[in-house]
Amino acid sequence: MPLIGWVFVIVALALVVGSLFVLRDSANSMKISDEKMKKIQKRKAEVEAEESAEDREQW
Repeated sequence: MPLIGWVFVIVALALVVGSLFVLRDSANSMKISDEKMKKIQKRKAEVEAEESAEDREQW
């Protein structure tokens, strides 16, 4: 393979690895406000209650 082919392969691998590192570093940076978190937990509890009620109806 000519030299330019190796350069392209190395650049492509560097871009992929760099993107993965950026993704890993930014994975936990999304902050959710307390108000939104309470709404999420409330909705989750409602859904779980509905699902458990449906499970009891099936038996």
